[in-house]
Amino acid sequence: MLGWRLLVSAFLIPSLLGLFYADDRLGQSAPLLALFAVLLSVRSAWELGDLFAARGYPMRGRLQMLGSCVTALAAWVPAWYWATPVIEAAPFASLGPMALAMAFCLLVLFIQEATAFQSPGQTFESLGASFLVIAYSGFLLGVTAQLRWVAGSEAGYLVIGSLLIAAKTCDIGAYTFGRLFGKTKMTPVLSPGKTWAGACGGIATSTIATWAWLTFVPPLFNADWKPSPAWAACLYGAVVGLTGMIGDLMESLLKRDAGKKDSAALFPGFGGLLDLLDSVLYAGPVAYALWVWLPLKSW
Repeated sequence: MLGWRLLVSAFLIPSLLGLFYADDRLGQSAPLLALFAVLLSVRSAWELGDLFAARGYPMRGRLQMLGSCVTALAAWVPAWYWATPVIEAAPFASLGPMALAMAFCLLVLFIQEATAFQSPGQTFESLGASFLVIAYSGFLLGVTAQLRWVAGSEAGYLVIGSLLIAAKTCDIGAYTFGRLFGKTKMTPVLSPGKTWAGACGGIATSTIATWAWLTFVPPLFNADWKPSPAWAACLYGAVVGLTGMIGDLMESLLKRDAGKKDSAALFPGFGGLLDLLDSVLYAGPVAYALWVWLPLKSW
């Protein structure tokens, strides 16, 4: 299992770095990241819909995937049609196109259920499940993608990197400290492998790693950029790491309720795409808000 994890990581990490580098060279419009978001949203919607289908809910797979894709792509409307000063001056306003896309998706879902209605009993469940799929796979992904512009388009991948560093080093730290010192289970029903020692170790790891990222990496993007204030970087790392850990548990909630160990069998040793993205998608909106509220941008 460890060998598969290392092999998959050896392929995924360089591929992701290459995509980020190429997209950064293309400027504010971020077309490669948009294409990547389309693929992620469609696959995530499929996996999440499959979990709901295991519970016997009547699912609208194509509609869910289309709604997730449209909602995620709405995150690019400000970058494609607004001026850069508008995005930087009113960062939360850039979430408006995604909210509008979600509203239209809800209207379409109602129409779909009305045209397919035959007998009472499952309309509420189908509507709720479909809307959750679009919100999770499309809206959360779109908000997370807004990190590409929240601190200026030139710093987009510094900011996205801070989210990935905080969320994933928390995973690594929690696993390591849990294996070494973990005795008391956090949630034995939801996720039997998680311990309180692992949680504390994970948060400490994400705090240190994020501080290091926001201290030493900004000058590598631009020689004139200064490190983020230490207290803000540490607070950001701790909060985002904790939120990502909660996101992992929330996906475990869905999988346990569906009676599955993994969301899919896409990546050997990892599971499905949602098993890789759960902490990042859940922590994305929190990271976005912290980049707006905290003085992390020191350039």
